[in-house]
Amino acid sequence: MADWVRLCGVAEAPKVGAVMELEANGRGVCLANVGGELSALDNLCPHRQGPLGQGWIEGEAVVCPWHSWEFHAKTGVSIYPAGERVAVFPIRVEGEDVLVDIEG
Repeated sequence: MADWVRLCGVAEAPKVGAVMELEANGRGVCLANVGGELSALDNLCPHRQGPLGQGWIEGEAVVCPWHSWEFHAKTGVSIYPAGERVAVFPIRVEGEDVLVDIEG
């Protein structure tokens, strides 16, 4: 069963082509806006735990600011290097709130 928690307000969410760091129930979340669609990923890059929410968007990927590892915003699968992955959390907008299910 989903455990939806408020991540931020719609007005606080990143603009198109941007990412930000947030926290939900003590877990770091990278909120990305790719082409006007929000995605929520685990904020820690598996390489050296770089903060994905401090990175940037290239195409449909979130890029880690530390060593440029890239993760598809919808699937969490790495584009570079191949074979890595970060968790992606279900997300929805309800009224003026952006909600996430970190138990996904």
